[in-house]
Amino acid sequence: MAAELVRGQNHPLSQMRLEIRVAAGKPVVAAATLGDEHGRIHGVAWVAHPGTPTLPGLEVSKQAAADHRLAVDLDAMPEAVHRVSVLLALPLGGDGPARFGAVAAPFVAVTGLDGTEVASYTITGLDAESAVVALELYRRQGAWKVRAVGQGYAGGLAELLTDQGLPQATHLAGGINEAVAHGLARSVAAPPPRTPDADRTRQTATPALGPEGSGSTTQGASGAVAPQPTSPYGAQGTPGAVAPQSGYDGGAAAVNPPAGDQHAAGPIDYSHPRRQTGAPPQPAPTAPSAPPGQPVRPVAGDATGWSMEERLYNQVWGMFEDLARTMAAYRSAVDFADSRMGKELDQALSDPRSRIGGQGDAAREAAQAKHAQLVDQARAALDRDLDQLTAECEVVEPALPPAFAGWDNPVWHGYRVPMEIPMALRLGDLHLPESPELRIPMLVRLPLERGLWIDSGGAESLDGSFTDSHELRRLALDTAVAHAARLLAVYPAGEFAVHVIDPAGSAAQALVPLVHTGVLAAPPAVGAAGVTDVLTRLTQRVDLAQMAVRGGAADSLPPGLDTAEQLLIVNDFPHGFDDRAVTQLRYLADEGPSVGVHLMMVADREDAAGYGPLLDPLWRSLMRLTPLPDDHLADPWVGHAWTYEPSRVPPGSHVLRQVLTEVATARTKHR
Repeated sequence: MAAELVRGQNHPLSQMRLEIRVAAGKPVVAAATLGDEHGRIHGVAWVAHPGTPTLPGLEVSKQAAADHRLAVDLDAMPEAVHRVSVLLALPLGGDGPARFGAVAAPFVAVTGLDGTEVASYTITGLDAESAVVALELYRRQGAWKVRAVGQGYAGGLAELLTDQGLPQATHLAGGINEAVAHGLARSVAAPPPRTPDADRTRQTATPALGPEGSGSTTQGASGAVAPQPTSPYGAQGTPGAVAPQSGYDGGAAAVNPPAGDQHAAGPIDYSHPRRQTGAPPQPAPTAPSAPPGQPVRPVAGDATGWSMEERLYNQVWGMFEDLARTMAAYRSAVDFADSRMGKELDQALSDPRSRIGGQGDAAREAAQAKHAQLVDQARAALDRDLDQLTAECEVVEPALPPAFAGWDNPVWHGYRVPMEIPMALRLGDLHLPESPELRIPMLVRLPLERGLWIDSGGAESLDGSFTDSHELRRLALDTAVAHAARLLAVYPAGEFAVHVIDPAGSAAQALVPLVHTGVLAAPPAVGAAGVTDVLTRLTQRVDLAQMAVRGGAADSLPPGLDTAEQLLIVNDFPHGFDDRAVTQLRYLADEGPSVGVHLMMVADREDAAGYGPLLDPLWRSLMRLTPLPDDHLADPWVGHAWTYEPSRVPPGSHVLRQVLTEVATARTKHR
């Protein structure tokens, strides 16, 4: 049961990996200090703040925001650290409040990684203070506890850090405020107030940052600026990796939208904040004007970029960000409504006299009516946003190039082998439970920076049904072949090669499209000897390429070395693999991507359980994909679990064979 702390109260911590969630209502700066057994800070290197957000075992937000999530790993703390203090401060130099007495009482909660609340604390009694030590995690006799502190400082961060014994407190406080101000200058402006007849538009950001630009920010659900974390899908820019800015204001409207806003009329501006500023020489198309009262149709490619491909890539990013943010706002509003109803019922029924007669029933009905009103308002805001995103998807999907398009897209019927490598590759679709019909393409940057693992292990599907192991393995192989065919199709002729290890020959039927069209670098390797041969050749290639790159002699590779990107598909692992082959496989997974050798495993982790933890680094290094829809992809930005759906070839379609035939023909001409 979660503990609701008061000032000075402590509570034991049973988990070492935690999240500290902050809700302040207005943008605040979140920081943390590390202290020794006496609570003293040994230097600026012991302070995590927006300018230096990461320390061992600790990560804070990079920006001022109304809501924060701080990550803490107590096991990773240095031995000298006995105290972690969480600090909140109001940003200086803006239009916001200058003292905590002018804002709602900040709320701080310590939760597990699964969101389960351990302890919470509402910081009351603040007035002229502009910085406060919210709570502290401290180590006592080998165990960690959390204590509610609530100590405020009218002199701001400088006074707070000085009180904690930091000699450079004033200088560091100035640096923190400067970093926050610099980030605010790049952030999305809060949406302006809307009249009942105002239309709902995506606001314009100040600069146009790339989809993976460091230090970019996003506007939180309450209109404040929130940090942009890294992608949960690796460094290659898969949606969910980043959370670039979005102009939706669904969070504030979800709880208490302006009157008449649910059915706002007027033209709809589908321009994304990042799609409007810093436009490169090639301008994005603009939506045509429409008569008053009629929405303007969205336009494919209205993001910024030097080419249509880049604009579409950024637009897909924007769609992902918008869906993530508006869904986070909806869920937050529903949680707020649930919490409010529970507190109102507890308060109304705390007096035993009110439990008898009509007084208790009236209180219960009033609380339930308020709850229903809040949820209805949140759902109206969500439906409005989903309608806009659906309209955008309907025009964007048909305009996508082959690398971004699904196999059912007509663009594949006019496919020709490209002359250049595209920016990214589509590996499937992402959606959320509240809007399963709204699918956002899952794009990863090229060249791949992580290998792929097509999980053929048995698992319960999202609809509660089960797929037998034989059928699941077949689906996993079909998914792997579709991904390999797409990689072959989007690379120029001769610049991508595919190898297959199939020790028992069980994938023969699924590999027919690759084998019969002749696009494989060599026939699938079978038996232990075939496994050894392929792994030896690829590990030697990695060794040679790494030595050439590190020695600055990339042009001195052996004449017979294939410099094209290589993909190794491994089926039936660990069948046919001895200890040396397993070591070589791990080496390829770790070192191969940096020199153009990529791994695609079609495997059930349980089949390799005999190796114990030896293979854990291998599985962690690969991006896990599933042949069936699965909600395993986590999003650290807003905490969503995205449902991944693989990109499959439509039943009975010959598009895969047609594309591979075109690839094989182009490869023959290239030679």
